[in-house]
Amino acid sequence: MIKSLRGMNDILSEDYERFTYFIDVATKVAQRYGFHFIETPLLEETALFKRSVGESSDIVGKEMYQFTDKGENDVCLRPEGTAGVVRAFIQKKLDRAGGIYRFFYHGAMFRYERPQKGRLRQFHQFGVESFGIESVYEDASMIMMVSDILNELSIGYKLQINSLGDNNCMPQYRDNLVKFVKNCEDEICSDCKRRLETNPIRVLDCKNEKCQELYKDAPKLINNLCDNCEDDFNKLKKILDNNGINYEIDTNLVRGLDYYSKTAFEFVSDNIGSQSAIAGGGRYDRLVEFLDGKATPAVGFAMGIERLMELIKMPEKKRDGYYIGAMDEETIELVLNLVQKKRKTHKVTTDYKAKNFKNHIKNADKANAKYFCMIGSNELESGEIKVKNLEDKTEEIFKVKEF
Repeated sequence: MIKSLRGMNDILSEDYERFTYFIDVATKVAQRYGFHFIETPLLEETALFKRSVGESSDIVGKEMYQFTDKGENDVCLRPEGTAGVVRAFIQKKLDRAGGIYRFFYHGAMFRYERPQKGRLRQFHQFGVESFGIESVYEDASMIMMVSDILNELSIGYKLQINSLGDNNCMPQYRDNLVKFVKNCEDEICSDCKRRLETNPIRVLDCKNEKCQELYKDAPKLINNLCDNCEDDFNKLKKILDNNGINYEIDTNLVRGLDYYSKTAFEFVSDNIGSQSAIAGGGRYDRLVEFLDGKATPAVGFAMGIERLMELIKMPEKKRDGYYIGAMDEETIELVLNLVQKKRKTHKVTTDYKAKNFKNHIKNADKANAKYFCMIGSNELESGEIKVKNLEDKTEEIFKVKEF
């Protein structure tokens, strides 16, 4: 028997309902904030992610589905959504046109990593990206959008925020951090030793308990911000306070790539095991320029849908549509004719076999139909149909033509 590849799961029945319910809720919230849908290809040039995500990152170094296609192009399945949206933004010359652009997207992403609960090799993300707004109010708006989505899904969370500084304060801080870590370099893990050479800020994000203990007294970027970054961070906190958004300041919350600046945030849950992040984002004012576009301020976030699936509380499922069944072989054609006509305006399910009342009502309940009707020889002769409302148990009789 041929099975699906490891870490690439099917989405069926109840999982599919949860999946589409999440997409519907997140889409409606994003549209209320003035965002418009964008679709980017699953397959992109590998160079896009090497330049945006960074060759020193685990995603590019270990996790990409990368190959050479028949045209000798170096391509890969997208491991994340932001880079493709930025590429589209530049390719369509929107960076040159100026103005404000707000996009949301959802779709499959691919990373070759060890599959575990809520973390698959083919997974799905919902994300938004905003271009052209430098104000910290847009950062706060992003955070409030995630909060609205999670609240509508009845998912509890903790919000963690930090500031990553900018070109004025980050370089000096990075140098100070490297000096600090060098003093205990013999005791840190191999990943941190590698990051120290390629991406020093990422050592703060290490999950190794020994490393975390060593970094307790490391200099904190939040204590070394320039006046502009400090003002923005204070303003962000004030906006969140004024809008009733609770948060914690996590001085180890980092992104670690050169184009990220100022606001960084994560929404976490204690209900999904060790992989607690359910959404994350921040400001990346230099990424458009980094990918050869015109310098454009930008901010965004992404949510891992599979991580949220078990946390989503589905609304009570209401009965919907019709079930029409045939009692006799001679009425099957009439039933099919009525089903097709009724489907022009309503959801309708049926069975292609003649059955008794008990079997048809079972099918109607399984389909969660609101209205139930059966057609037998008596109905064929009288030209009338009895329709039962399965919610309130009332019944009505219709002429076939009226029905």
